[in-house]
Amino acid sequence: MRIVPPYTPDIQAWAENIRRFLGKALNQLDAKDQYSSAAEDGVILYDRQNGYPVVSKNGVWRQIVLEDGHGDFYITTDVTAASANTEYQLTYTAEASNSGITLGSPASRIVFAEAGQYVIAFSAQISSTSGSTVHFYFWPSVNGTDINNSAMTTALHQNNATLVAARTQVFTVAANDYLEVNWMVDSTDGFLNATAASAPVPNIPASTLSITRLHG
Repeated sequence: MRIVPPYTPDIQAWAENIRRFLGKALNQLDAKDQYSSAAEDGVILYDRQNGYPVVSKNGVWRQIVLEDGHGDFYITTDVTAASANTEYQLTYTAEASNSGITLGSPASRIVFAEAGQYVIAFSAQISSTSGSTVHFYFWPSVNGTDINNSAMTTALHQNNATLVAARTQVFTVAANDYLEVNWMVDSTDGFLNATAASAPVPNIPASTLSITRLHG
């Protein structure tokens, strides 16, 4: 918040102080253009070209991330593999409150409306109907390309065993990029387990995915 310069007997000096004050105050209400200066920290402008507000910090304009960049997704039925050692994509249901992150076509695609860095938290409840060791694999892909250093694996070693596998990572995407969650199991005895509610415990999803935009 800026304070109007106090009146001084030196009218010329006071008028100059008011001129400077108004110049800075009005600039904060203006749209950013090629002449806007980020020399002073804390000036907020609206970047019409990119469609978001910016603030001056350390001599550069930094995007102020708007609310449109979060998504929560879940799977409420068991997910099985038709064949072992075969890649499949998970298909989620989207929360109605999601903003800027939607399901695409096919529905396994999760589409980002805006570019930026996003933190993605994944979980899967895995189960097995075999007494033998069953290995599960999960990894993300963006626009159909697998992401290096992002896969995870875990194993179950007994019949009716259940375990939650989870990981959180940060991804950088461009506008309209899409994410898919891939999975594979080395035995069809392994599956992702959704559990119906049984009072007092609510229903347990087979998999969840939470996405939040960090910055542009």
